[in-house]
Amino acid sequence: MSLFRVDPENPFSGPHQQQEIITAGTEIEEAKLAMILIHGRGATPQSMLPLAREFKRNDIHFRALQAKRHTWYPRSFLAPKEMNQPGISSGLQAIHDQINELNEAGIPTNTIVLLGFSQGACLATEFAARHPQRYGGVVGLSGGLIGESIDPANYSGSLQQTPIFLGCSDRDPHIPQERVDQTENVFLQLEADVNKQIYKGMGHTVNQDEIAHVNIILNNI
Repeated sequence: MSLFRVDPENPFSGPHQQQEIITAGTEIEEAKLAMILIHGRGATPQSMLPLAREFKRNDIHFRALQAKRHTWYPRSFLAPKEMNQPGISSGLQAIHDQINELNEAGIPTNTIVLLGFSQGACLATEFAARHPQRYGGVVGLSGGLIGESIDPANYSGSLQQTPIFLGCSDRDPHIPQERVDQTENVFLQLEADVNKQIYKGMGHTVNQDEIAHVNIILNNI
């Protein structure tokens, strides 16, 4: 695998492979779309299910991923990427594997939504930026692209107008607004349809306005 990009011919094996996957919602055989849920540091896949229940469509198959020891990578997402290996590469591989399984079950990538919160949002946005194609949507709740600095030259390809929602507080204790802004710029460069919302004084959480924006994405798939 090249650095931070999944190589289908050489799957990465690391701490997050062979972890539990929690499913919810519509059975995959009956689903029209799917959402891959990626939890934050110290959380569990089960912790993402109350959020999933906020989404109004009744034909979604949910898959919530599990990080080993509840952490996708050990340090801040603002640390040099090499300091967060093998967690980053293992997490990217876990997302890739779930997309493949959904594709094999008859759900195309353009009806799959990636949604992550906090550390999971960082992983979801990084995956989409490193593997640009048309997704059903990408949702980064209190997160952004990973690394000590962001060089737009490291990202290429087209997201083909994939709807992307980025939501964060203007004073999040873990996620600088500048990084959310940089993430938006990279996604615009990758030809995504980006909706960024910065909430004054919100803290590190998810609010009802963010849920409403996600429901708009889902209703348009």
